[in-house]
Amino acid sequence: MMSNERQPLYMRIQEHFRDRITSGKLTDGDKIPTEKELMEEFNVSRITVANALTQLAKDGWIYRIPGRGSFVQGKSVPQPVEPSLSAGEEVNDIQPQAAPAAEAFKSVSANNRQMIGLLIPSLEDHFALRLIQGINSILDESRYYLAIVLTNHSKDREKEAIMELIQKGAVGLLIFPIDAETYNEEILALKMKNYPFVLIDRNLPGVETNVVSSDNYLGGQLAVSYLWDLGHRDIAIVTDSPLSTITVEGRIAGYMEALKQKNALINPTLILTEFTIDYKKGIDDRHPLYRYIRNKLATAYITLNAKLGLHIAAIAQRLDLRVPEDLSILTFDDPSSGIDESGAYTHIAQSELEIGKQAAEVLVGLLDHNDAPLGKYSKIILQPKLVVRKSTGPTSK
Repeated sequence: MMSNERQPLYMRIQEHFRDRITSGKLTDGDKIPTEKELMEEFNVSRITVANALTQLAKDGWIYRIPGRGSFVQGKSVPQPVEPSLSAGEEVNDIQPQAAPAAEAFKSVSANNRQMIGLLIPSLEDHFALRLIQGINSILDESRYYLAIVLTNHSKDREKEAIMELIQKGAVGLLIFPIDAETYNEEILALKMKNYPFVLIDRNLPGVETNVVSSDNYLGGQLAVSYLWDLGHRDIAIVTDSPLSTITVEGRIAGYMEALKQKNALINPTLILTEFTIDYKKGIDDRHPLYRYIRNKLATAYITLNAKLGLHIAAIAQRLDLRVPEDLSILTFDDPSSGIDESGAYTHIAQSELEIGKQAAEVLVGLLDHNDAPLGKYSKIILQPKLVVRKSTGPTSK
């Protein structure tokens, strides 16, 4: 028997009502308190309460009437039924997203948590770790657990991982797509089959689906405006992604729009995109980025990922250039761990913790409550924030 302290919160709520019904304290037709009342009574989130009530209804303890509430079911106390199939066997055939999870993806038993898969390119930065923390903060209060698969920036691995997770019983997927010139056809297949999934960080242009991301366009504008106010005019925007993605395009578009608003000419030489970096090899003084920094062609650098910001700082140190006195560095995402407030880098915060939370909430809503009718999708764009630290300062020119 699982101890009360270790039980998921939604299971405690279920147990509370099962005990009250079996003891006769609640009888046929009695109204269950509202979700808001239960949130206050048990000090839990709406998702937790909704999960508990959904499972109670599925198991026959209560019934729910839209607009009126939940009531004790007028029949004999339900008995547990031994499953005839494993969870993995039940989801081999992808079911429609439009059908509620209680019908489309039958759980093996009331206490059996179901798998949600997360596909993510890597865990090399703190962005990914904070994203996962956000996802787990929601799933820990639900009847789902998270299985993580690294796609290693490979389109083929991403395709394989989608199929593997579904074959192993995943009832829904959270997908952080890799950078690629074309869409992964397996993601498009999920949409065609109405399988529940949510994209994280980037959408697929022209393809309507559930997505939670940050406003990359606004992020580019915030970065330029701040550096401009510090007196910088030669502001470089830098990415080492070899491919043009919706994320990169949005940030560069925001960068260009902010400069236009300042009546500044767009200097193509300050948009650095045509290179890659082998971080394992460290600093290469023959690399075009090294030569660019050495020749002092920009006074400030906006890097489209945190790791690149750290690399530019290392190059500056090699060249005896001081940050921020000789050049300023502003990164997208915080390179620091976030454990304390000692981070040194000015950055555009994308609220990855919140992105993870909202992506998980959307998917749980799809699975438990059929929150999105067929053809209707959730598109949540979070507002980025500028966080000023020590890596930026007034221009020395």
